[in-house]
Amino acid sequence: MEELNVNLHWIGEDLLISVEGGEKPHIGCTVLAVPRPSLRGDGTLSCTSSVINVTGHKDEMICRKIAEKAVRKYGCTVVCAGGFHKDRISEEEIESLMEKVDQLEL
Repeated sequence: MEELNVNLHWIGEDLLISVEGGEKPHIGCTVLAVPRPSLRGDGTLSCTSSVINVTGHKDEMICRKIAEKAVRKYGCTVVCAGGFHKDRISEEEIESLMEKVDQLEL
């Protein structure tokens, strides 16, 4: 599996995250995630996310998960942009990639 690079850059109190990896790193998706109280009313932090995808790209799975994870950790506005591309990626490779995203320590 190709490497996934995640870089964090603080802009004041907000966080900009770039994601790149695979054979052809690119910008395939941008996610803006904004913190808000959970709708469950239990005092936990959640977020509202807005997504812009480049036509035909599937990078939202990665960028959205990272942006929302960062919001819950830092409680700030987060933008995550980037992409991962591997020709003929298998379902097993996608699952492995998403496990890496789940295990990221931001």
